[in-house]
Amino acid sequence: MELTVNGHPQTLPELARDPAMPLLWVLRDGLHLTGTKYGCGIGACGACTVQVDGVAMRSCVTPLAMAQGKAVTTIEGLAQGGHPHAVQAAWLAEQVPQCGYCQSGMLMAAAALLASNPRPSDADIDAAITNLCRCGTYPRVRAAIKLAARQLPAPWPPALSPHRIADAGSDGAGA
Repeated sequence: MELTVNGHPQTLPELARDPAMPLLWVLRDGLHLTGTKYGCGIGACGACTVQVDGVAMRSCVTPLAMAQGKAVTTIEGLAQGGHPHAVQAAWLAEQVPQCGYCQSGMLMAAAALLASNPRPSDADIDAAITNLCRCGTYPRVRAAIKLAARQLPAPWPPALSPHRIADAGSDGAGA
């Protein structure tokens, strides 16, 4: 079984040969990527959130077979080129963590949200970040997501997509 984790193809250890094994255990016990946490084991708390092809997923209930041939990103792979991801920097700036146990899952969910919706509303954040935090850091999580959104490049407005700009420049009439 082939698996790409944090941009690197992985040879799975013997313990990870069962396609029904939860991805969480392959990451933690097989690949020793322990930043992804075990919380509830039923996909409710979100401490185990990783990204599979950019989509936030609860790894405790995601079978290994579902990740086969896909790109898995864990908290260890969120930063790129030695630079923290915008959500990681915002988490520090807003002093989000208290105990910190849930934070890796929160960060992965927040990064996935911003990748699909770079300017989320409060309602968007509430809908996407369903991770549980026993310390109650939700107001700081929301503030950090908004800060990270401001740090990311602005998306193209639909009316000014690169294609439409090129069309507008060719005959002056626009699309």
